[in-house]
Amino acid sequence: MGEIRTKEDMKRLFGEVSNWGRWGAEDERGTLNYLTPERIASGAKLAKRGRQISCARNFPVIPGPENPTPALHHMVIGGDDPCAAGVPGLECSLDFIGIAYHGLASSHIDALCHVFVEGKMYNGFPAQDVRSTGARRNSIMAARDGISGRGVLLDIPRLRNKPFVTPEEPVTAKELDAAEKAQRVKAGEGDILLISTGRDALRAEHPLSTERPYYLGGLDPDCIPWLHARRIAVLGSDAVHDPQPSPLPIEGWPIPIHMCGLVGMGLHLLDNLYFADLEKACAEESCWEFFFVVAPLRIEKGTGSPVNPLAIL
Repeated sequence: MGEIRTKEDMKRLFGEVSNWGRWGAEDERGTLNYLTPERIASGAKLAKRGRQISCARNFPVIPGPENPTPALHHMVIGGDDPCAAGVPGLECSLDFIGIAYHGLASSHIDALCHVFVEGKMYNGFPAQDVRSTGARRNSIMAARDGISGRGVLLDIPRLRNKPFVTPEEPVTAKELDAAEKAQRVKAGEGDILLISTGRDALRAEHPLSTERPYYLGGLDPDCIPWLHARRIAVLGSDAVHDPQPSPLPIEGWPIPIHMCGLVGMGLHLLDNLYFADLEKACAEESCWEFFFVVAPLRIEKGTGSPVNPLAIL
């Protein structure tokens, strides 16, 4: 549809890629519906070498510009005093964790209730269905039995022969096609698509500060119809999909990938993943497809979940 640069363009695009009603008026799974048992079983066959790789970042307990509310981790019982109260003879260690996982630090999955467009979330459910007590609709419990299938990694810095993607030069749909051709792989219906922007290399060269609290590469809005046409089941990034800051802000559409993806298509998003180990393994094996597994926590009424996704080659 050409360049997408105005709010009128975005409204038209949102309507064109909308999956509202596609799987029924009560559907809360969105594009997870593409992950049929047959596709999951087919994806499992890609685990040929038994090489298992985590795509998560470490639990983000260190504060910083991208982590203003760091995760909590402290000991309840330590080895210096390991006696469990009320259990004579038992020596152990116990700890506590707590996390606000949305943002730029934690590897997590966004549920379809995480973002709204004009007071609606995926499938037309009202934003008011997400209360102070949690989400009545589109919670992460839609993925309570896990997500697995064929994973595909597209390495955009490798395509560009540059170490990273900047927000000023977002990834285009043409580049997704070019990366597929260069890597001899193609993403299709029911696939879990991972797009690398070289975030860690970017951060090494462009550290953050209070004057610039965020700076991340991402996708151009022209990727949205591409993702819809390919019927991608889940989209993952080492950043947060939308460039931060946007190189060409669109009035009323501050994060178009999230807004069209989560709300329009019902496309679950994986944010802040870590791809360095997977990129190395894929390059060594000359294979950019693998079995991919995500197990969100069963958080009733939750707007997402921390995750430790696994790629198995």
